[in-house]
Amino acid sequence: MSDHSSEAHSHGSVKSYVVGFIWSVILTAIPFWMVMTEAFDKGPTYITIVVLAIVQIFVHLKYFLHLNFSQQGKLDTYSFIFSVVIIVMVVGLSVWIIYASNAMMM
Repeated sequence: MSDHSSEAHSHGSVKSYVVGFIWSVILTAIPFWMVMTEAFDKGPTYITIVVLAIVQIFVHLKYFLHLNFSQQGKLDTYSFIFSVVIIVMVVGLSVWIIYASNAMMM
């Protein structure tokens, strides 16, 4: 049998998942409340939604995907960043090609 002690260390605890869940609920509830009550103008509401969405991405990366910039987590983090760059390039270039094709057809 292999030693899984290093794998066990990389998984989060129940406390970590609960903290991440609570943060996710809070970061979802605030924009939801802002939209439903129309308490603010559209500009601040849009800005708040985008900022809290970005914060929520980092909450998910930290508490659910367990990415960090420590010595042990650098390889996982680099792999994740590489994957994100490739996905952004594929999606971005696909949108650019479709837009250019549409512009040429008009």
